[in-house]
Amino acid sequence: MNIKFSGFALLAILIGSVAVIPVFAQTANSQNVTNTTVPNPTLPPSSVPPAYNLLNSNQSSAMGTASSAAALTVTTDKPSYNDGDKIMISGTSQDYLADTPLTLIVKNPIGNIVKIDQITVGTDKTFSDSVLATGALWQSAGNYSIFVQYGSSSRTATTTFQFAGSTPQASSSPSTIPVDGTSYSITYTITNGKVLDIKADTQSKSLDVTIQTTGDGLLTITMPRALIDAKKSDGTDDVFVVLNDGQENTQANETGTTNTDRTLAIPFKNGTQQIEIIGTFVIPEFGPIAALVLTIAIISIIAISSKTGLRLLPRY
Repeated sequence: MNIKFSGFALLAILIGSVAVIPVFAQTANSQNVTNTTVPNPTLPPSSVPPAYNLLNSNQSSAMGTASSAAALTVTTDKPSYNDGDKIMISGTSQDYLADTPLTLIVKNPIGNIVKIDQITVGTDKTFSDSVLATGALWQSAGNYSIFVQYGSSSRTATTTFQFAGSTPQASSSPSTIPVDGTSYSITYTITNGKVLDIKADTQSKSLDVTIQTTGDGLLTITMPRALIDAKKSDGTDDVFVVLNDGQENTQANETGTTNTDRTLAIPFKNGTQQIEIIGTFVIPEFGPIAALVLTIAIISIIAISSKTGLRLLPRY
């Protein structure tokens, strides 16, 4: 009886073991899968961006680091770029806001803005933009950042990329062109383009620069203060407003100032036709001296005519 009981007990133990083994195996496998999804054990889960798995998996990816914001994402097509490369920027939004543009800002490693743009978000809740990485504003090498905001501050996202730095190629020597309607000339250099004409507009207190482009470039222009200037009410220097084809160019900046001249560096995109530089003063087409000479000449003619009987028109 004891032998039979022992046999039955041994059989029961074997059957129970067979039933329990798959459970332990399933638990072990589940634990292994969970471990493989942890991107970096040294980082707390809250600090790991969602795109970490994509960038660090065995799958090849040319995308930059994506944003960790849930309501908005932004990424680049590559993690690093060289001088002259085109940076493709894209992203998605959880919401679609009609008639609301998305603001995009690119900053260099020292925090200066190298690009700012307003982008239309499609009805499919996606957006895209591109920028050519070259020119004076892209000289710094290092980690560049992209910030986007769509509507309120609750819809923001950031990403970064590496850039090798840029050395802008200016023309071999500065060129000079006369300003129509005045006795002044402008000294300038331009990359990927040609200056066709410069006119002084007294009504809008501006200089209108007509250019022909062969690509994205930079116009560096030195303007005499006697020709055009921008002053505040207290007499101190004010900033010039620069328009590229009627749109404000916020990337333009003043690179040199003297008592007689002011120099602006004005980036432009390929296809730009006119750059308008607006100040608070522009010399009129006929300046004060020219107007005085003209007045004296007219008075002299009248005086001579009255004394000599000289008639300007023949008598019939």
